[in-house]
Amino acid sequence: MWRVLFLTLPSQPNAVRLRVWRALKVLGCGALRDGVYVLPEDQAALFEPLVAEVRAHGGQASVFDLSTRDEAQQADLRALFDRAEAYGQWRAEAQSLAAALPALAETAARRRWRSTAEALQALRRIDYCPGTAAEQAQAELDALRQALDARFSRGEPVAQAAHGIPRLDARKFQRKRWATRARPWVDRLACAWLIRRFIDREARFVWLADPAGATPAPRGALGFDYDGARFTHVGSRVSVEVLAASFGLDADVRLQRIARAVHFLDVGGIPVPEAAGLEVVLAGLQEVHADDDQLNLAAANVFDALYAAPGQPT
Repeated sequence: MWRVLFLTLPSQPNAVRLRVWRALKVLGCGALRDGVYVLPEDQAALFEPLVAEVRAHGGQASVFDLSTRDEAQQADLRALFDRAEAYGQWRAEAQSLAAALPALAETAARRRWRSTAEALQALRRIDYCPGTAAEQAQAELDALRQALDARFSRGEPVAQAAHGIPRLDARKFQRKRWATRARPWVDRLACAWLIRRFIDREARFVWLADPAGATPAPRGALGFDYDGARFTHVGSRVSVEVLAASFGLDADVRLQRIARAVHFLDVGGIPVPEAAGLEVVLAGLQEVHADDDQLNLAAANVFDALYAAPGQPT
């Protein structure tokens, strides 16, 4: 259920009109059309001060219940509250702070972190239909705080990896068989590339039709990106992010860029510039290569190029 506000603003004074428009923006209302605004039912009390002010100055304001006929209409209303673009803008500010951190004095760095944290809190207050973008942004804010503490609070205990992901020694994972679902898509392809590039250079891959069911992984194989696999989604992290965290690779800023693109393509969240191009190229490679080993090799070249892209952080 939703609440819808119908407004006819007074022509004068102009200050009232400006205050109402600004308040609607601050509240993050969805606009059905001019003068018609919507909020989720549990946020309807936020309309009350606006109704009182508009009526006090001779305008008209009424709030009604709004229900949807089907899931399509429900999806249309939820789309009015899509904050993905806003989270993308917030991430740009967070990344700017991360890049500037080595050159900042502690007072300035902590002041900027507080401002970044407050900006995320303000965004989440108007994120009435939160999803993976909110979880992803919170994880990035937490990682930024850890980087801040590591820079200025040396000697403090190092926090366990997010979501309790244990740190592993890659030397114990050499010349292994790694198993995942057949016809790999973006997360599995990224995992396979990361494994062979950074963890196990002699890795062999097994592509299974149904690793969680009818075609389980062979004995001794290390599973990734399927239900019950050793390395799979944890909390808001997709499998390639879990692998990176497991083997201490998550501080690599180039890997972070790739992981963000994979995250967005796999489960949604905060848009990133690289995602659209990566999706098109990988989709084309799936059409070209019917053999999964050949697809994996071709995709690895794409990830190598993205990792080495000129002008990226070193």
